[in-house]
Amino acid sequence: MNRRLFISATSGALVAAAHAGWGAERARRPLRILILGGTQFLGVHITERAVARGHTVTLFNRGRTHTELFPQLEKLQGDRDGKLDALKGRSWDVVIDDSGYVPRHVRLSAELLAPVVHGYIYVSSISAYASFAKPNDEDSPLGKLSDESVEKVDATTYGPLKALCEKTVLAVLPGRAAIVRPGYVVGPNDHTDRFTYWPARAARGGEMLVPGTPRDRIQFIDVRDLARFTVEIAERNIRGTFNLVTPPGKYTMGHLINASLSSATALAHPSPPPTPTWVSADFLAKHDSSLDGDIPIWAPATGDSAGFADVSAARAIRAGLRITPIEQTVHDTLAWHLSRPQAERAQLKAGLAPAREQELLAAWHQAAGGHAVG
Repeated sequence: MNRRLFISATSGALVAAAHAGWGAERARRPLRILILGGTQFLGVHITERAVARGHTVTLFNRGRTHTELFPQLEKLQGDRDGKLDALKGRSWDVVIDDSGYVPRHVRLSAELLAPVVHGYIYVSSISAYASFAKPNDEDSPLGKLSDESVEKVDATTYGPLKALCEKTVLAVLPGRAAIVRPGYVVGPNDHTDRFTYWPARAARGGEMLVPGTPRDRIQFIDVRDLARFTVEIAERNIRGTFNLVTPPGKYTMGHLINASLSSATALAHPSPPPTPTWVSADFLAKHDSSLDGDIPIWAPATGDSAGFADVSAARAIRAGLRITPIEQTVHDTLAWHLSRPQAERAQLKAGLAPAREQELLAAWHQAAGGHAVG
């Protein structure tokens, strides 16, 4: 299951403009916030939210990615792998770590900053859980590595390494840390294209393959909801561990596809209009369709993925997590996608390639004609 949530360190184009309705009132007590990262997908939204709330924000990163962003902010240059001199002799109220993937790197920064910060928020992932065969909550078992010295981040190690990073933060800053575990992070500037694929595919028009049934549950988190929650727990000095996902059962593939069709019609006016064809999970499995890249967001509610879309969000909801309606998330994601360069729109990083989709649809219709669907 880690492959479904593995996030590449690369990034696409950044958010071109602020989104209407996402302004923020000023915080009652401005904080000095250090963000480890801050210039890629999630980090950009966290930085924007913190600045809008009136906080003094410092960014620490290698200075290689999107250096044109946030010219008004203090930027410190270094590397998580021991090149931390720019942080020495400084102090902040809160650290938000959205760029830690290797426990040793996280330990280096956490130990250096522990004496000079009040709080530390580590952005982990629900991939940290050991299994998705059953629903998980924040107390569910976490993944483990047989060799904890491994530092290569890939689809197999990503989740267990995140779990070890969590353990490191909690050990170095006992009583002063918060852990947030997002699921699929989606919305404008979702450079992974996993969620983006569905409204983008609807905008292309014609018959589109959709997996499973309209009742199949899905979970994700709008990046702006994640950013808002992260900044708010910093302001409220909240500690603990929180799953950041939409509540189980709130949204299904039917919701996602309907929202995609509506947004595509409103924003892209495709001709012919998009027409969904629902294809069973059994058929897709028999035809060796990759559920990680070809069919993103969705997973069959069986076997090792039986509880994948039933991760508890109750603790975060009680702490103030607000969920953007899926219609808004889809609309804003498609609007952003349509503003991308043609090359990016034509070569999505996730989802079925057009030729493969047509091949599967033809096989599905042939099986249906022979009464052998499934």
